[in-house]
Amino acid sequence: MATMADVARSAGVSVATVSHVLNGTRPVLPHTRQAVLDAIDTLGYTPNTLARSLVTSRTRSIGLAVSAISNPYFTEILQGVEAAALEAGYSLLIADPHDDPGHERKVAQLLHERRVDGMIVAPSARPQDLVGYLRRHAVPTVFLDRVIDARVLAGTPVAGEGGAAAGGDAPWCDQVCTGSVAPTALLVTHLAALGHRRIGMVAGLPGLSTTEERVLGYLDGLTAAGLAHDERLVVSGSSESAGAEQATATLLALPDPPTALVTANNAMTIGALRTLRRRGLSIPDDVALCCFDDFAWADLFSPRLTAIAQPSRELGAQAVRVLLDRLGQPRRPARTVRLPCAFVHRTSCGCPEEPGGAERPEHPEPSTLSEKGPVS
Repeated sequence: MATMADVARSAGVSVATVSHVLNGTRPVLPHTRQAVLDAIDTLGYTPNTLARSLVTSRTRSIGLAVSAISNPYFTEILQGVEAAALEAGYSLLIADPHDDPGHERKVAQLLHERRVDGMIVAPSARPQDLVGYLRRHAVPTVFLDRVIDARVLAGTPVAGEGGAAAGGDAPWCDQVCTGSVAPTALLVTHLAALGHRRIGMVAGLPGLSTTEERVLGYLDGLTAAGLAHDERLVVSGSSESAGAEQATATLLALPDPPTALVTANNAMTIGALRTLRRRGLSIPDDVALCCFDDFAWADLFSPRLTAIAQPSRELGAQAVRVLLDRLGQPRRPARTVRLPCAFVHRTSCGCPEEPGGAERPEHPEPSTLSEKGPVS
């Protein structure tokens, strides 16, 4: 196997120059750089990343912990993370915390023990143990998709962790997500404009910021439309298809059932569709439907699904960029980056088909303080 010394001899330069070309640690004259690259190609030299990590204390690896990797939404996020990491010369270690607070804490520790340079994590509904571990060890982290309250991030160490965070109060994490309040409100006001007065919601897992924001958006939409809130019209589907089937059945069993539904993620949309089909109900004639999360086959349903589309791949790529910024500037202020969603107007809401099956994407603006905050 060729060594760095072999490359240096072949290119007629020093080993230090080869190192500078490989690591970008110092400018190298273009013709010298090309000579080194040609020697690397000719000799088939492969850098010893393990040896490099011992010298630099960096492994050029990122830990990614997201639940339900089989979910198309998180699959697309994974694709965005992988592409951005590869472009930056980083590898990925991937784990599924299964939305379980205890398991995600173990996953974080395992990734940390593999000496990843930083982590991208979609936290569970009860992330205190996870935050306690990451904060204590000052692991550079980006929380993805779900926002963690600043009081949790800055709170006292979790029982059993002990001690203050390494590095004192130095920032160690950032957050990347979309805005959920205004887009969900838009779904509700759109249905109300079509004449619906009983609009039900299949909500997500309690405790997740995405669930709380989408319920808030639902309530904002009712207020904007001048509709009363009936708490029976919001039922948790636990962010899963099976839970949404039961939630939809509960809503349809009400003495005055909803004439329209808003589902809070793509898995729950599938569950709601199953229950509606079993009941023999037609969309949108019997029940109109709007959903949060677009997915590749949403326009293949009949009727085509009106949805809020999240920029999932860009979310993943942005998380990598923010993490690399944190690695490059460990003491930079913590930040939350919110990417915009798009309202994709199709026909499950009850609107007529656009000529040629066209879609009308719209970008709702943030309308509440919960969606503003510090944005980069």
